[in-house]
Formats: sequence, C-alpha cells, structure tokens
Amino acid sequence: MEIGMPFQIFDRHDLPYEVVLCGRRPGPIDTTAGWSVNATRGLDAVVAADTVIVPAFRDATAGIPRDVAEALREAHRRGARMVSICTGAFALAEAGLLDGRRATTHWQYTDALAEQHPLVTVDPDVLFVDEGEVITSAGVASGIDVCLHILRVDHGSAVANAVARDIVAAPHRDGGQAQYIERPATPEPRSAGLAATRAWALSRLDRPLAVGDLARHAKASARTFARTFVAETGTTPLKWLNAARIDRARELLETTDLGVDRVAELCGLGTAANLRTHFRRATGVSPSDYRRTFAA
Repeated sequence: MEIGMPFQIFDRHDLPYEVVLCGRRPGPIDTTAGWSVNATRGLDAVVAADTVIVPAFRDATAGIPRDVAEALREAHRRGARMVSICTGAFALAEAGLLDGRRATTHWQYTDALAEQHPLVTVDPDVLFVDEGEVITSAGVASGIDVCLHILRVDHGSAVANAVARDIVAAPHRDGGQAQYIERPATPEPRSAGLAATRAWALSRLDRPLAVGDLARHAKASARTFARTFVAETGTTPLKWLNAARIDRARELLETTDLGVDRVAELCGLGTAANLRTHFRRATGVSPSDYRRTFAA
C-alpha cells in the first residue's frame, strides 16, 4: 500500500513527475503480502532523484544496509526532498537525516524510534511532519495525506484537491493519528462523534465562530466538547478552526480574483491584516505571494 500511494498520486499525465521504484539493486522484491514488486532502478536513481520517498519496510527497527544509508545521505546532500511513509522514518533516522528534527512514524513504533534515535524529536500524534527538506508521515494510510501535502506544496490546493477527489480521499483529514492510538477503556460513555459539528462549522467559516458555538451545536458543555474534540482529532477546536479558515483562504486565492479584504471576510479571519498574519504563520508566505505562485 505504501509503495502504491506515490504512484497513484504523482504518476499522472498532467503532472510533471516521473515516479520510479528503486531497490538496493534492480529486480523483484518480495513483500510481506506474498507477492513481489519489481524495482526498475537501483541506488543510483535514489542518489539522482529530486524527491526520495521511503515506504515502510520489513524489520524497520533492525537498521538498513550501509550502502542504502549512504545513498540516502548523498541524495540529501544533493538537495533532494527526503520523505518517509510509516516506518520508512527508521531509514531516514539511520542515515542521520532526522537528527535535531521533529519527526513521526506509525504510532506503534514511535517509542522505538525515540529510543533508538534520541537526537530525533518524535511526535506520536500527527499525520505528518514537514521540516522542509525532510518530511515524515505516520502509519500506512497517512502516506496519502503526506503525498497530497507534497502536491499542495508543489502545485497548490486546487490541484491537490482535484487529485484527492479522483482517488476518493479526503483533501485534509481531521486531526492526527492520536485518534487511532489504542488507549485503556474508561468508564465514561463514548461520544457518538463530532463529525456533524465539524461539517456544520466548515459551512459557516465566513461567520464568527467560537468554541461555545460549536459546543452548543454538539449539545455539550464547552469543557466536554473540547475534551471530546481533542480525543477525536488530536487537536483543539480553535487550532482546527484556524487551519480550516487558512485552507479556505488558500482555495479562494487560487481560484478567484477576490481582493484580500474579501478573502479575509469569506474565510472568517475578518480583516486583511489578520489574514496576512495567520496566513504567513501557516504557509511562510503572504497571501499575495501565494496567489502569484498558485493562481490558475
């Protein structure tokens, strides 16, 4: 599954990517599913690539061969964007590419990653961590999230959203992998879920919304709502709402010629100054610079 995701998302006639499956050497590679995949290139292609994506692999905590580690280091030295899906993070860590960085992997292996590589700051709750030149993602299906994120960085939200619709995936999944971590059962009754309230909020981003408003829609106290929201999504209601507003602003900047003042109103950030502050904090660029890069 992790091997197939980059091909599903990047290997398209209307996108400027050439996706190649590489191995230690060219040839068939057995999988844990009982069938083989065929690596058409060896480590020379890894070193020459612009982006290297390392999927999950068997016995990831046992380390990787020296020549593989050196190929990953050389690709990084050449300026390649280094990406991991699931336990592929162990390969990047073994090559020393995660030292001093924040990173993630499948929640079942975050403790092992932190123990084996103490120079890495491991975040067990998120779906992916973008450190610029190095990006790591959480367990299995989060490979979809990180590949769509890369597409969004390279070509904007409109293109990423179109591909997400084509593969029948959510352009943005709610929260992180914290919602999937096994936890001891508690005597408190389980919530039926706040998905309806999140959908309600997304349809009203152009209006003032506070945690109290969301709690009232969910028919819960603000304290109970906030606790349940974090348990379901891995983030707070306000952080989730702010991220949703920024995403709406990105889409409006890409697909319309509305002024920044109007974009700020429609995404619920109020003023152009407020939009610029939050947008730069989230994306690293101003709304006008973003529009120049990604407008259709």
